[in-house]
Amino acid sequence: MVNNKYKILIVDDSQMNRCILADILSDNFEILEASGGLEAIKLIKQHERQLSLILLDLVMPDMDGFEVLTAMNNARWIEDIPVIMISAENSPEYIEKAYDLGVTDFINRPFNVSIVQKRVANTIMLYDKQKNLVDLVTQQVFENEKNNNILINVLSHIVEFRNGESSLHVLRINIITEILLKRLVKKTDKYRLSRKDIANIVTASSLHDIGKITIPDSIINKPGRLTDEEFEIIKTHSKAGADMLDAMSEYKSEPLVATAHDICLYHHERYDGRGYPTGLSGEDIPISAQIVAVADVYDALTSVRCYKDAYSHEKAINMITNGECGALNPLVLECLVEEGDTIRVALESNSTAKRNARQIKAIAEEILNDDKFSTAKNSINMLEQSRITYEFFASMSHEIQFEYTTTPNMVSISDWGAQVLGLPGVIVNPLEDKSVLEIFNSEKNLNAFKEKLLKTSHENPVDTFDLKLKVDGELRWHKVQCMAFWSNDDTPQIISIIGKITDIDDYYKARATLVKKASLDPLTNLFNKGHSKEVITQLLEIRDRKYALCLFDLDNFKSANDTYGHMFGDTVLKTVSDELLKTIRKDDIVARIGGDEFMVFIEYKEKTVLEGIARRVFDALNSIVCDNYTVGISMGVTTTEDVGFDFTELFNSADTALYYSKRNGRGAINFYDSSMKLENNIGRKEI
Repeated sequence: MVNNKYKILIVDDSQMNRCILADILSDNFEILEASGGLEAIKLIKQHERQLSLILLDLVMPDMDGFEVLTAMNNARWIEDIPVIMISAENSPEYIEKAYDLGVTDFINRPFNVSIVQKRVANTIMLYDKQKNLVDLVTQQVFENEKNNNILINVLSHIVEFRNGESSLHVLRINIITEILLKRLVKKTDKYRLSRKDIANIVTASSLHDIGKITIPDSIINKPGRLTDEEFEIIKTHSKAGADMLDAMSEYKSEPLVATAHDICLYHHERYDGRGYPTGLSGEDIPISAQIVAVADVYDALTSVRCYKDAYSHEKAINMITNGECGALNPLVLECLVEEGDTIRVALESNSTAKRNARQIKAIAEEILNDDKFSTAKNSINMLEQSRITYEFFASMSHEIQFEYTTTPNMVSISDWGAQVLGLPGVIVNPLEDKSVLEIFNSEKNLNAFKEKLLKTSHENPVDTFDLKLKVDGELRWHKVQCMAFWSNDDTPQIISIIGKITDIDDYYKARATLVKKASLDPLTNLFNKGHSKEVITQLLEIRDRKYALCLFDLDNFKSANDTYGHMFGDTVLKTVSDELLKTIRKDDIVARIGGDEFMVFIEYKEKTVLEGIARRVFDALNSIVCDNYTVGISMGVTTTEDVGFDFTELFNSADTALYYSKRNGRGAINFYDSSMKLENNIGRKEI
């Protein structure tokens, strides 16, 4: 039987249908439920990495099954999460459309219990086997490609070191070359470049200037203008590099070496035939060399060299397109202009690890083009994209991101994280390091951290937990999120763990604790007025945030009680409460403060967001119909920006705005301002 830790999402607007499916599957699976398409999308976002399967109804009121599948395709969730559609709609057109949108299986309702159990188990096991295959392919590709790239980068950095150029020159050439190639293949099919061709050109571009190791130091690093004789010597580096690769007789026929040879020899040729060393022109110049030529010119202009300062991106683009650096392929220049912003951002945020990761992904994609691997393609993309995502955010976000490998036993910490913790970026045997122990404040805490990491399993590689770290001399709670990668042995072993550590704002801990303490109104299950006041008063002590208080009551509610009775009135209040809970955000505080009067406490960052929340609540509640009674509400809203952080002032001003809405015809929403006189509110109750 399938492992009981797999998580399944059941999406159906019928509670009875959800209960039946949950009863069938709950013994062996963890079950999530959604009563409609919109709720399903929200749950998929929250549990994307943990979901093993979705059981999806077709006909639902707010968002039908086809719309859910379309959203999953747009977000590319469908590539990673199998979907079985269960529906009474079994016409060929419906079934064909469902399969076109990516469903794995289709089960007609009414269904057989045994069929549901077997198809669910088979689908999950099939995807699990695919992931195991993907793990094997990705691990082998990653290790081989990592070693190849290390050797190439070592060699190219030797050239740069001797040349006096930036150690990032090769990386920058790689990045620009890849971006230009990808734009070129989208723009035209003239050059018929496959993903493998692109990967070869990008890797081979690292060796474009290898011939410079033959140029004397006095010339290659001369700060002033070169003489004509010295420039002629510089020009020999193109052929020298090609000759060095030709001398590798054992490998010269390999596509990578052949591509590197063309790039070395021809990357200083020009489209009008005025380049060197052979004077080739136009499309006689290999496209690999034409691309690297543009990348090399752009990087030379935008980088500091011993003989010049760096030009701006805009200046460099103008100089290149105006022909000041020689005639270059017009089509490639169009790509450069179109991708200018992409290149600039990529050069600012990339690292060698990201460069290698993208190369690995390209090779993995090429492997998966083979029909034998087509079923595993999406999973490999997921794993590689996950690694790239972590590396990208390590350079962009203020989180302590890390990667811990067991062999060798070392941890790599993101630049920002290492700076915050006061640690080096790489630590060997980190769990025995004194500086690491100091951050954890005790050996016990460090061991607890280690145990948490190792508690991940092959089936459930993701874990989240809280811990205390000493940062800047202060112990604070932090949240750790980590993902383990496993070997493919008969008994899988952890290979590495990647994760991030985020400072937990004490405010949210305090807020959660306060809310849990609040008592509920027995009729509506909303917070009652006494405890909601206590919670809000304490939250208002945190003055670096923006809060709003909304008060509303039901218009003409007395007539509903008088006409239909108090039991009907209670039903209306429950219906309003249920709709209110669906409409607000999960962190908003809602209370029934008496009779038909309600209060919503909201934290917000922008006034437009607050206005949207208030309007959403107002519109949702004003659309409720109970039998022949139509609910209508009036609302008043005030903010701490308007009246400060005193609860009484906040409540009174919101009440004043509510009174203003009712006085001016009911069925309205008003935000408090100073023109609404508080004395108009005399005689109204206070909380």
